[in-house]
Amino acid sequence: MAPKTILSNEDFGKKIKVRRNELRLTIEEAASRAGVGVKTWCRYESGGSIRKDKCKGICKALNWRSFPDNAGSEPGKNLIEEYKGHEAWSQFLADNYGVKAAVSFAVGSDVLLDYIEQDLSDLASMPVGSHIGQLNTSFIKMDLPAQFLMRYTYDFLYQMKCTLVHLRRSLSIGRMVKAHTVMEELIIYLCNEEAMAFMEVSDERVATDSKNLGYSEDWVFDMFDDEDIITFLYSNSNLEEDHPYFFTHWNEQQFYMDNE
Repeated sequence: MAPKTILSNEDFGKKIKVRRNELRLTIEEAASRAGVGVKTWCRYESGGSIRKDKCKGICKALNWRSFPDNAGSEPGKNLIEEYKGHEAWSQFLADNYGVKAAVSFAVGSDVLLDYIEQDLSDLASMPVGSHIGQLNTSFIKMDLPAQFLMRYTYDFLYQMKCTLVHLRRSLSIGRMVKAHTVMEELIIYLCNEEAMAFMEVSDERVATDSKNLGYSEDWVFDMFDDEDIITFLYSNSNLEEDHPYFFTHWNEQQFYMDNE
């Protein structure tokens, strides 16, 4: 479901920039050789995540036979060590749903935030009311519920970004977090989907670590106490406007309100 992605970091971003300068290429020239946009290439040099299907183009642009060893990870560290210091690491998730849940949220929220920001940047130069279905490239278009595609405008993505940032901050300081809205459920679900895709296609070290983390990827549904997000948003259902999972209700506080 999610695009196949590897995580980069600032050190690897610097390697890309240094190599480009060694070849005396401008950013525009390197991006053209790699078959990506200038903004996307700039994200690579800043340490942003990289789609697996773009790796070949990057190597071609930089005359690399393959990515340098341990691209996107720190040598000698396992996933827990690597992400425990991450700004979105959640001890609450680790204690209540397993270390894999905490790693998944840290990894997946990075990727999801990156995708949202790219679509926001692209939509910013389009007429008001434009949606991600009109973009040439949108990494989250296929991940969001299809029924509401034309509602995924700049305003929606900005609201989604703010909710994601709020969740990351709350979880990073150890708060107990429950998904009170459909939007929060959707974001947590998508973070896990992005993380699972990363772990599936990453190097052997990461794949081995992910198997050893324990707990099921179903931690998301344990957290929600149900699988309603799949039942209503990803099962080819046509929701009516009065349904709690209809788009116009996504930001309404609906769940776990008795304990507030």
